[in-house]
Amino acid sequence: MNKLQLKRYAKLLAKAGVNVQRGQWVIVSAGLDQPEFVEWVVEELYRAGAGKVTVEWSHQPVTKLKYKYEKEEVLANVMKWEIERMEAYTKELPAMLHIISEDPDGLAGVDQEKLTHARIGRMKVLKPYNDEMENKYQWCIAAVPGKAWAKKVFPEMQVGRAVEALWDAILKASRADGPDPVREWARHNDEIGGRCDYLNRLGLVALEYKAGNGTDFRVGLIPDGIFAGGGETTLKGRYFNPNIPTEEIFTSPKAGDAEGIVYATKPLSYQGELIEDFSVRFEGGKVVEVRAKKNQHLLEKMISMDEGACMLGECALIADDSPINNAGILFYNTLFDENASCHLALGRGFTNLVKGFESMTQEEIHAKGVNDSMIHVDFMIGCKDMEITGVTARGERVAIFKNGNWAF
Repeated sequence: MNKLQLKRYAKLLAKAGVNVQRGQWVIVSAGLDQPEFVEWVVEELYRAGAGKVTVEWSHQPVTKLKYKYEKEEVLANVMKWEIERMEAYTKELPAMLHIISEDPDGLAGVDQEKLTHARIGRMKVLKPYNDEMENKYQWCIAAVPGKAWAKKVFPEMQVGRAVEALWDAILKASRADGPDPVREWARHNDEIGGRCDYLNRLGLVALEYKAGNGTDFRVGLIPDGIFAGGGETTLKGRYFNPNIPTEEIFTSPKAGDAEGIVYATKPLSYQGELIEDFSVRFEGGKVVEVRAKKNQHLLEKMISMDEGACMLGECALIADDSPINNAGILFYNTLFDENASCHLALGRGFTNLVKGFESMTQEEIHAKGVNDSMIHVDFMIGCKDMEITGVTARGERVAIFKNGNWAF
């Protein structure tokens, strides 16, 4: 790959992704797949003004061994030093950059019952710290190729060529293949902002989805909710881009207000395994039935993680002719595949998508209808013939999507 272009991508993550502030602490989490690129990112973070950069390395095969050999109570235990670390995070509010590269099937064969119980045990301890940090710090998720992931996406290629092809796909999808990715992202965010403004002026109270594959679904919206997309702003006014790439405009629907069935149009990678060819049916706002040709048991465990796991936390709108979908590549990675297709998310909603959230407590925001859960799992439902209709408080019906694309 062109080293200059990869360094431009690294600069994008530092300046437009987390938008590091002068003197700020930055935590980078990454696998061992592209250490040279991580080195370039760290240098760009320092150049942008970071006062301290900490890199936390991981390796999926080692993680798999951990889940295989450690006892469930050991996996679930949150040690004292981990709590002290979270206390430091809530105090210092470091920017966090997550560089992902995992194999979509990298945890296949792991005892999912043990993994799920361990995760629940840890999240009961760690969730209050995450809640305390919400909306207060910059974060960004981006990607680099891993060998196993690249072979999954391009199975007909040799490993080296597959990695190069995945690099190319990642840069194009991330709008980082041109001479000035930072400027391109400013333009992209302006375009997303214009669509958000239009949707927020409509005063929608519900969205209705229909598609030829059987999707027939209605979801209620929060009266004081808003649509957002692209960059976000912390409570201290620091602008950042949480997802690179992103094509979505999204909102948090009203928890407990959903009826009908939706059919997934892309596989879902969850806890290191793929769930394929599945549907989700809602009654009274909750999931009452899931069906899948592959790994249905994972879906069933997912929706039982906690009380909010069976309700929706997000409705996201993405045109079928989005750049990522037009690439014709199935990434087997939610960060990319969710930006190729309209999607829903089970679990936690976004507390900053309610008007006036800045002056509300977490309890008040959830009382408005934002779902709460330890999980947030996106799954894709968009397709070429999808029709989405918005319903206003006065009962007016407004076309939002026609034939899988924006109707305005």
